[in-house]
Amino acid sequence: MSKAAQNARRVFTGVDTSGAVPVEYKFSHARKGNRHLVVVFANRYAPGEWGWATGKLDLLRSNILWVRDLFDGANTYYLCKGMDFSLEQSVAGLISRVMNALSLSPNEVTMFGSSKGGSAALFFGLKYGFRNIVASVPQFQIGTRVKEGNPDAVRVMMGEATEQNVHILDSVLPDLVRSGANPSANVYVISSPQDEQYARQVEPFIPLFQGRENFNFVYNDSPLITDHGKVTLRNLPTLIGLLNLLVEGIAPRFGLVRNGYEQPERDTSAIDAYLTQTSLVQNSDAFPKPVVLSPTSEDRVPANAVRFTGTAPGAVRVSFWQDGKHKGSAPVAADGTWVWERTTPWPKGRHVVRLFAADANNYQTERSEVVFTAVEHASEPLPEYVPAPAPPPRPAQPLALTVTAPAAHQQVQGPAVGFAGYAPGAVRVDFQEGGVTLGTCEVRADGSWVWESGWAWNEGDHFVEAIAVDAVGNASPWTAVPFTSVNGYSVPAQQGNYFNSRY
Repeated sequence: MSKAAQNARRVFTGVDTSGAVPVEYKFSHARKGNRHLVVVFANRYAPGEWGWATGKLDLLRSNILWVRDLFDGANTYYLCKGMDFSLEQSVAGLISRVMNALSLSPNEVTMFGSSKGGSAALFFGLKYGFRNIVASVPQFQIGTRVKEGNPDAVRVMMGEATEQNVHILDSVLPDLVRSGANPSANVYVISSPQDEQYARQVEPFIPLFQGRENFNFVYNDSPLITDHGKVTLRNLPTLIGLLNLLVEGIAPRFGLVRNGYEQPERDTSAIDAYLTQTSLVQNSDAFPKPVVLSPTSEDRVPANAVRFTGTAPGAVRVSFWQDGKHKGSAPVAADGTWVWERTTPWPKGRHVVRLFAADANNYQTERSEVVFTAVEHASEPLPEYVPAPAPPPRPAQPLALTVTAPAAHQQVQGPAVGFAGYAPGAVRVDFQEGGVTLGTCEVRADGSWVWESGWAWNEGDHFVEAIAVDAVGNASPWTAVPFTSVNGYSVPAQQGNYFNSRY
């Protein structure tokens, strides 16, 4: 076995639909129980819109979460669609759910990306209180950058590049840095004067970081750098080395640090359950694999008259593959039926075709298989296809509650403690501890909620439970929120950023 094959990581692919916008992700478990998570945001032109997912990070010991930046066929800087920032909240919710499933706190998470991914790493790292941020050649004036060089992103993010829309997106990141959000974060920005975007998109904004406890600017003046895309590649050894240090709990600065955090025998049931629930391939009765009505198994069909027909309830398309290669797709009608024919005759001989169905959120069914033999051409056209009866509708999605702060088992600086999260479709969230009602809060139109008790929490461990309720009284399952209130102790990751005003 080659060394590259030995180092390759097993990667899980899924779609998180808990928020208002479905978000696709890839995830790889840490090596030897390492207790850290690196979140990777994609640069423009990244293969498949996945950042750094081609093996460059295989030697990292941490858990890795790749987040895809492809929404309605375009990039969004992970921020908005039509100036609706529910997309941002959905991405933040995905990160929070993975972090909670791993029983990590924001202190054990690193945001990483380059170019537009670097902008996203800065934004999510600062706004949501994550400890480490590594941003290579980010862009600060996002609206201007999109308007000048990415018309597809303009279409999805803004609809129209009006002066107001451009100004809002230009202000998102500079205003967040200027506000002093997450002042104790370890921030590393990498750029170069040879980057054509440096003079307008980076240099004027570096002074905004003045006064931060640990802001680091890696200034690469190598003559080998010739354009924007070369800066990150030139700094690749530095970036990988920096990520490895942060994964080990060592931030390059003066002061006392801790490292290690290994738990080789740790319980992975929570993250395993999350990966199963959000897996790209669903194997539930609610979303069955497509049924093929024709050709039938081992059928002999004229090579120029092969027509695939069948049903796929709950899907929007059916995808056809042979020998690992995509052969075509067919839309699924409202009644669940589909029809697919190739534009050219099939080669004579035996064929094994595999197919799966996908829904509007890009969840996929398990694979079906059909085997047939293409024989001599037919002289008469196929009869007109008659669709099958409509299948029963899919059941409605249950009410769900997500808590983004505090993180599970997090140490929170008391005596005040703030709670935040998402509950799409609900009207309120209720809280209790030990069977005693603590309070309630309203759910906003975008599904987000924030609750602060108004009293001083006792120092020590707490086990709060929360439940979401909709307008007709339907309720979500109870969600546990275990945390520790630490009065008079400065906690490095400031969770107050959850309650900043939204952009």
